Amino acid sequence: MKRFHRADMVSEEILKEISNIIRNDMKDPRLGFVSVMRVELSRDLRHANVYVSVMGSDDEKKKTMDALAHGAGFIRVLLGQRLKLRASPEVVFHLDDSIERSVRISSILKQVLPEDEGEREDGDDGDDL
Repeated sequence: MKRFHRADMVSEEILKEISNIIRNDMKDPRLGFVSVMRVELSRDLRHANVYVSVMGSDDEKKKTMDALAHGAGFIRVLLGQRLKLRASPEVVFHLDDSIERSVRISSILKQVLPEDEGEREDGDDGDDL
């Protein structure tokens, strides 16, 4: 049975609030389409590593990451106000490319799977009964 620590529960709330802040409160024109994937919070709640996925070209990703880094102080202040924490965590953004990797793997699988199904249609249906 996994033991949950306060940091785990607070990180879930931080994820929700940062998503809301990026979507509703940040007005930076450099921001692209951002999804907050996960938040890793230190046990003392002082440091938050926020992993985001950004859709777009490499230039758009760089601009979005620059905007997030520039707005980290603003986000920290709003987190402190909304979550009523004694000390707001220092927020550091990291680019998470797991969605892009899964799309790339999916496209490779789509290229491979039709070849396998084509072999079955030639008379071998895979049923040996």
